[in-house]
Amino acid sequence: METEEEPVNDLVALGLARYEARVYLALVRRESYTAAEVAREADVPRQRVYDVLDALVRRRLATAHPGRVATFTAVAPELAVARLMALQREALERLDRVSANLTAALVPIWADGRSQTVPLDYIEVLRDPKSISEAFAHIQNHAQHELLSFSKPPFVAPGLNTTGIRAVRRLRRNGGSARAIYTHEALSDPETLDNVRRSKAAGEESRFAADLPVKLVVADASLVLCDMPDPVAGTSSTTALYIEHPALAACLRLAFLTVWDAAGAATSEPA
Repeated sequence: METEEEPVNDLVALGLARYEARVYLALVRRESYTAAEVAREADVPRQRVYDVLDALVRRRLATAHPGRVATFTAVAPELAVARLMALQREALERLDRVSANLTAALVPIWADGRSQTVPLDYIEVLRDPKSISEAFAHIQNHAQHELLSFSKPPFVAPGLNTTGIRAVRRLRRNGGSARAIYTHEALSDPETLDNVRRSKAAGEESRFAADLPVKLVVADASLVLCDMPDPVAGTSSTTALYIEHPALAACLRLAFLTVWDAAGAATSEPA
């Protein structure tokens, strides 16, 4: 006879395996069963029923009666349920102790970790042109007060720099400033020259130099994107550093201002 599913699920919730729940429910229907009989009644495989009955006896939910053919009897339901509840409470108490010990062990480690920093976690190394282009757009979008740049070829993302032009407009609208120094070589490219003119119309101040040491963007004296050409491969291979370090950014800002002053004295904007 098939057991009711709801009582089976309730017993499983109290800690029994599903076969154990089905065998116990079969045992309560009659005074005693042999293993073969209860296997048929509970619809449990014959080869599994002996292990299931042994587990119920160990949990004191059933009693074994030795004889020529052993029989098994269920413990009264109120006693069986009380014993299962006691086992659940013991398990919860063990979990309480384990969780308390685990919390005590981990909290100091977690607190210590909050005061530690990974060496150079303020530097991100970028080699993929797409990542470099995204970082360039990110630093332009996040500038709040000042945006300074050295611009020289080769350009990772040629074409109209609409992100930069929008950033210049936003900065000027909010009382900030944007300044850029371009090489004369960069201005020989029509697209770059168009960018310069559009950026100037948006409010960017620009100057020009015969050469620049690196491509560089400094935002708000705190964020830096710096191009680092491979000294062996030359311009064919490049690495960019995205750095969030106010002290370094302040130094590079001073370097920019030095080049800015020299460029302003020696060169002028092309027509």
